[in-house]
Amino acid sequence: MAQRYLPPPNFHFEVEVDGITEISFMEVSGLSMETALEELVEGGENQFSHRLPGRNKFGNLVLKRGMVGPDSDLLDWVEDALLEHSYEPKLVTVSLMGFSKPDDEGNPAEIIRQWIFEKAFPVKWVTSDFKSTDNAIVIETFELAYQSFKRNST
Repeated sequence: MAQRYLPPPNFHFEVEVDGITEISFMEVSGLSMETALEELVEGGENQFSHRLPGRNKFGNLVLKRGMVGPDSDLLDWVEDALLEHSYEPKLVTVSLMGFSKPDDEGNPAEIIRQWIFEKAFPVKWVTSDFKSTDNAIVIETFELAYQSFKRNST
């Protein structure tokens, strides 16, 4: 008999940026890829065009977190890229965690799936609007482009 699979919750995840340890995010989006289509029109054929697979396209990885203090290695990396045009691509790993919690010995929860983004670099930084009528924290949004990604199942 096949084992029943329950989809994991989407709120238990970790993000690692190579060489940066002080990060914690509240939202990750942009895990997407698609194949661009090339249309080939055949002379004399007016009913349709041939649709052929082209290059793969990847969406930008979007990371959101509450604003942290002035000493932020992640923000330094982003500012170096966006203000100084000094790009240092990094390996970024997004891990979807299972139902278990870290144990008493500090072993992490089970990793269900990982997405590994190669040669990622910052392309956009946004801070939330300041509104005197809202009772909300300031959110920083980081958008990263990358060369490619792969998915690991554990």
